Parts: sequence; structure tokens; C-alpha cells
Amino acid sequence: MVATLVVIGKLALSALTAFAVVYFRSRYTSVIFFAVLGALLLPLEVRIIPTYAVASDLLGPLRTVLRWLGIQWLPVPTINLLDSYTGLALPLIASATGTFLFRQFYQTLPAELVEAARMDGAGPWRFFIDILLPLSKTNFAALGTLVFIGAWKDYLWPLVATNREDMRTLVLGVASFLPTDASQIPEWNLLMAAAVVSMLPPILVIALMQRWFVKGLIGVGK
Repeated sequence: MVATLVVIGKLALSALTAFAVVYFRSRYTSVIFFAVLGALLLPLEVRIIPTYAVASDLLGPLRTVLRWLGIQWLPVPTINLLDSYTGLALPLIASATGTFLFRQFYQTLPAELVEAARMDGAGPWRFFIDILLPLSKTNFAALGTLVFIGAWKDYLWPLVATNREDMRTLVLGVASFLPTDASQIPEWNLLMAAAVVSMLPPILVIALMQRWFVKGLIGVGK
């Protein structure tokens, strides 16, 4: 469930961000793009504390800004995203890699394509839906495969963001088979069985998406 939400959110956000960067140019587009890219390239382990703080109180930064502005009378509710699917998926959706891959692909498309669409009366949204998305199918497959595997095997953020047993991911479930006491002997048969079960979804995704995955990576590299 969490990996699926991350894939959908990351693909949509990456494609739309790259579309805006490539086709809505301004003086500061490149500066903003590389600034955001540099921030997102930081691994989650580096930004785990501020990410946890925001997830535990989503509107906390807004409350701080209002306090600085002296607007303390405006009520700001506390929204806690911990122990929820939204809290597990949302911090993993922003992707520097996905945005960069889509940007590189969009830049390989001829400018005549945009001019032809404009002459046919297609606006930006129609150009994105009817032209760019069909051309980006293999890129979606390649990035979606990588994102699914990365989200599926993620251990640190689900460990930090969940306390309830019913919100634990399968990877955390595998780790729960290890005894907390070093003097105890793990039940290796159960641990290995759980590990094999947790490997099945990524293997299935790779097997199904292999052809499009390779085409997508080759298309981006051209």
C-alpha cells in the first residue's frame, strides 16, 4: 500500500515538475531547479529529524511563521501524520532523481512538437496529457520500477514514523523476527521464510516491467 502510494505520487510530481521546468522557462527557472535538486539529493537519513518534526505537526511551520508575524490570534490546528499511510508515503514522494530523468527526456523532444501542438490549439495541459504522457510511457515504467523497489525496502522512515503494529511495513515485520535479547537464538526458519515472502513483490515487478524498464533507461540516456 505504502509503496504504491509513493510510486503514484512520485511519478505524478516528477513528471509535472519536469514539465514546468522545461516548458515554462523564466530567468530563475534553472536556479530554482538546481536549488531544489540539491536539497532533495540529501538522503532521508540526513533530513530525518526535520521530516519527523513536520510529520508530527504538519502545520507547525505555518504556526511559527504566523507567530513571527505577530498573528497569534489565528487558530492553526495540529495535524499529526504519524501512524498513517499519508505520513509514511508523503515524505518519500519528492524526488530529485525522478524530476531530473523526466527533465532530460523532455529536453530531447524537438521544439517543433510544441509548435505543432500550439498551432492545433492545444494548451499546456492538453499538450502534457495527450502528447508528453504517451511519449513518456517507458520512462514511467523505468522510474516506477526503481521507486517501487526503493519504497518497498525502506526501513528507517517506517521505523521512525510508526508505533502501531498495524501500520508496520513488511520489511519491519521481517526485522521483528529477530530477538531483542542477544542471548536468544533467532528462529531462522521463520526469519528466512518471511524474508523470501518480502522479496516476492519486487521480483514480480521487475519481471513484469523488465522490457519497459530497459527501454526507459535507454531513452533517457539518449
